[in-house]
Amino acid sequence: MNLYLISQSVNNDYDTYDSAVVCAATREAARLISPGSIESWASPDNVDVDFIGTADIGIPENSIVCSSFNGG
Repeated sequence: MNLYLISQSVNNDYDTYDSAVVCAATREAARLISPGSIESWASPDNVDVDFIGTADIGIPENSIVCSSFNGG
């Protein structure tokens, strides 16, 4: 399993997520993980995905490791 940094810049108002670290098998799977609702995140075609490393065996697939929320 891999760790990816997912981020978006199209939905940057208050009470939105701008990024998260997720555990997924592929970039495409990571792009589909949302740390919040579509109102607080972005559609998958607007999500940037960067590989950052290999996950520990105990981290579940398609899980959010941490996220960045911009509260208002």
